Amino acid sequence: MKKKKIIKSIIRTFQQSKLPAYTKRDIKIPLKLNKIISIIGVRRCGKTYLLYQLIDMLLESVPIENIVFIDFEDERLSLEIMDMDLIIQGFMELYPETNLAECYFFFDEIQNISGWEKFVRRLFSNYCKNIVITGSNIKMLGSEISTSLRGRSLAFELLPLSFSEYLRFLSIPVDLYDAQSKGKIYNAFNQYLHKGGFPELTHIHDKEIERMVLQEYYQVMIFRDLVEHFNIVNIAGLKFFLKRINACATKQVSVNQIFNEMKSSGYKISKNTLYDFLDHIESIFFAKLLKKYSHKITTQELGVKKVYIIDNGLMNAVIFKFSDDLGKSMEQIVYWELIRRKHEIFFYKNHFECDFVVTDQDYVIQVAYTMDDDSTRKREIKGIIETCKRLQMKQGIILTYDEEDQLSENSIDITIQPVINFLLTEEGA
Repeated sequence: MKKKKIIKSIIRTFQQSKLPAYTKRDIKIPLKLNKIISIIGVRRCGKTYLLYQLIDMLLESVPIENIVFIDFEDERLSLEIMDMDLIIQGFMELYPETNLAECYFFFDEIQNISGWEKFVRRLFSNYCKNIVITGSNIKMLGSEISTSLRGRSLAFELLPLSFSEYLRFLSIPVDLYDAQSKGKIYNAFNQYLHKGGFPELTHIHDKEIERMVLQEYYQVMIFRDLVEHFNIVNIAGLKFFLKRINACATKQVSVNQIFNEMKSSGYKISKNTLYDFLDHIESIFFAKLLKKYSHKITTQELGVKKVYIIDNGLMNAVIFKFSDDLGKSMEQIVYWELIRRKHEIFFYKNHFECDFVVTDQDYVIQVAYTMDDDSTRKREIKGIIETCKRLQMKQGIILTYDEEDQLSENSIDITIQPVINFLLTEEGA
């Protein structure tokens, strides 16, 4: 059978080829959990190359013949769901003595096969517990994957590059005590602030090409992830809404206010549709919402929220220019770093505002690009002190571009430090 021969060829070609070069990512993914591992995340964040990293790690103890890697975007594969069993058949014909239970299956972009989840469930239930899948379709991105695999899966979210990973991709060593090294780190941080952390962009240094690549990412998200999947008809309304959400980055987002703006501009759209749009863009990882701190669960869930765009470069692509609001870009970076570290975070506002309340670590964070202005310094310090007093915390951090200081007021210790120190050490120590 022709399809089976193609599958066997793909399996053997991968096994006989050298793994593509990759740069190590920091995310930890244990492979022996008796769960289907799904790697989810925004498009183009590096999921395929993370698979190569996992396979390379496995090769220290597992023979290559026990590893099956299939990229379902391979143009030679024109499979339908009834053809998927050919993968098992083809592998067993190649290695008839191999125990499938000792093998590892890596399926990249598996969403290209309609009904793929039925095959993966059967493979998991009957043959092998070592399965890793990735995909860019929305069915692979949100809670839908848990439904599709009926509780058999465990999802790991891969984000665009952290700053430490960004430096690794540029082969810049981290040494904050060496003047030359520190200069290179700050130069890289200035780039990272503007262009973001999508891996493909790390070695693109032409601003026009950068812009074109990011805008292409953005267009694919609009039309493939949003319009096609959710059957959105009002594309003009969606684009306007996305631009307004982008403008709200790091700020509280008001769907009611956006609705009134759109209504006055002549858009015919319901408020419920805008709330749906907000849910949709969060489900495809374009943005994430941050809840306001409150002792009341209803206030946290139903109250106003702040919005953060997945990547500074993508944020700039939405408005088709590179933002000069460095404070906003820096706050975005800090937010996503806290998400990477899996902290429980909120914002706080009650006559004064604090950017981040890190409840599992009992400290609060303010982000200010510079504190040269005396009024800015007083405002940021007041936000720390008042929030700590209200929440009975004793420690605050103010992250700046390059300023450092240590002070104590009202029995509250405040550390002012460069943001790169925070990003490049475990907790900014």
